[in-house]
Amino acid sequence: MKYKILLIIIIFSFKTFSQSNLYCNDDVVVGAEKIELYLQLLTNKRVAIVGNQSSMIGETHLVDSLLSLKVDVRKVFSPEHGFRGKADAGEKVSSGIDSKTGLQIVSLYGGNKKPKPEQMKGLDVLIFDIQDVGARFYTYISTLHYVMEACAENNVELIILDRPNPNGHYVDGPILNLKYKSFIGMHKIPIVHGMTIGEYARMIYGEKWVKAEGLNFKIINCEGWNHSKFYKLNIKPSPNLPNMTSIYLYPSLCLFEGTVVSVGRGTENPFQIVGHPNFKGDAYEFTPISMSGAKHPKLKNEKCKGIYLPVIGVNVLQQQKELQLSWLIDFYKDLNMKDKFFLKNNFINLLAGSDQLKNQIMAGKTEAEIRSTWAKGLKDFKIIRKKYLLYTDFK
Repeated sequence: MKYKILLIIIIFSFKTFSQSNLYCNDDVVVGAEKIELYLQLLTNKRVAIVGNQSSMIGETHLVDSLLSLKVDVRKVFSPEHGFRGKADAGEKVSSGIDSKTGLQIVSLYGGNKKPKPEQMKGLDVLIFDIQDVGARFYTYISTLHYVMEACAENNVELIILDRPNPNGHYVDGPILNLKYKSFIGMHKIPIVHGMTIGEYARMIYGEKWVKAEGLNFKIINCEGWNHSKFYKLNIKPSPNLPNMTSIYLYPSLCLFEGTVVSVGRGTENPFQIVGHPNFKGDAYEFTPISMSGAKHPKLKNEKCKGIYLPVIGVNVLQQQKELQLSWLIDFYKDLNMKDKFFLKNNFINLLAGSDQLKNQIMAGKTEAEIRSTWAKGLKDFKIIRKKYLLYTDFK
């Protein structure tokens, strides 16, 4: 089958690549680790933290580290998936009390995406420290937007502890049409923006895409990383991105979330496999089931046939440096469901940033034809992006 041929080609190509693309983690110091640069900014200040399970300083959570240093931490704000990062995508996350520290946890998901004035009351400084993965529809950058607004409105200083972007080595995808603005896409950027959280904050502030005029914010940069280097995440940034294969595939496979096709939620390989019960193109089989982080997976308890993508290899995924649309197009053709291939809620349009991609696929456009329509938008975005980079860009 064509998928087997594709994988054979990819596996052969893998052998031709240099093995020099090793992860740079040993050389990297993330912003949170540079305590000496921001601890003095917290002296005699009432502090809150926007963080989750990725907010680590070595083996210790940022919250625990600051409390041990006698910083006056008043509360924690948590993004999608919660403070401990175990909730499903889209699942309502409740506020509560952290059992370890006794601190109040305020959820910034569901009906409370932006900190309210009463939740910001009595705070002097807010620290933002969350590991992002560099895709427009990954909601941590939307949380950042609302946090910046809340800090500006309530005269609270903002400190962003920067971390490398594991997909920061390329920029690709269609630009968001603001008509389709949502929590999974708030700004006129491509699907893969190629920026760290710190760089992204500089951009949306500098371009006035966020209403945060007069915001007092400081970014604690990383060291030892730039946009040509590959950084391995040792903690899952969210429940369904368990490894680097899933993180590299996520920007491409997330588009399937707007279709009837499963991306492996409810299996041991989320965002690494793609399938549907009626798929005819290959023989790989899996059955999504209810599990932690995927309580109600698409096609639950149905045997799916599809493709197994970890065989591609991390090294090849690092080298591709572009979204892979062929899988989406081929599944559309294989299932032959016409518009029923896409979910009735048109979630695909929020993910893609407009209705153009859906219409192009239904019209039978090739991947090359579709990609050509992104060219001008990408060129314009790269000019804007370049102004706000904190680290040497990729070539």
